[in-house]
Amino acid sequence: MSDLYTEIIVKRITPFKDKALKFLLIAATVLAVLASLFTPLGIIGFLIVVAFLIADYFLLPTFDLEFEYLYVNGELDVDKIMSRQKRKRVLSVDVKELEIMAPSESHALDSYNNRQNIKTYNFSSLDPQHKTYTMIVKGDKEMKRVIFEPNEVILKDMKRIAPREVNLY
Repeated sequence: MSDLYTEIIVKRITPFKDKALKFLLIAATVLAVLASLFTPLGIIGFLIVVAFLIADYFLLPTFDLEFEYLYVNGELDVDKIMSRQKRKRVLSVDVKELEIMAPSESHALDSYNNRQNIKTYNFSSLDPQHKTYTMIVKGDKEMKRVIFEPNEVILKDMKRIAPREVNLY
């Protein structure tokens, strides 16, 4: 029996809100540097500049996101890649843990849409032209709603493993 291995990278479209925050953070850093150079703020000005530079270092990479879906024999791993430099595993799901999976606009998900006890994870590109699927996954403490953009290979294998839980319509 051969192993099924599929890897997909989905680039997230940067929303306007994130672009505006990125611009404001850079502008505030530049203003802090200029203020510390041209005003007698002394050590306080230096500390403000250092604080902005640290914030830039940690926050700016989070605005450029990609998600990598790694599907191997019924297990889906999702990694978040920030600025094509840092990688972090954000989710690992076994298809056997699925409650239901369907296209995000499907009526099969209606009974789950208004529940408050489901934590939502959106690993899609946020592009309205791309078709997204939503998985409801049973967890130990809480249920998870996972929104992602699988390819046909992943969909067919998930349907083969869990035919009652996976709806492709």
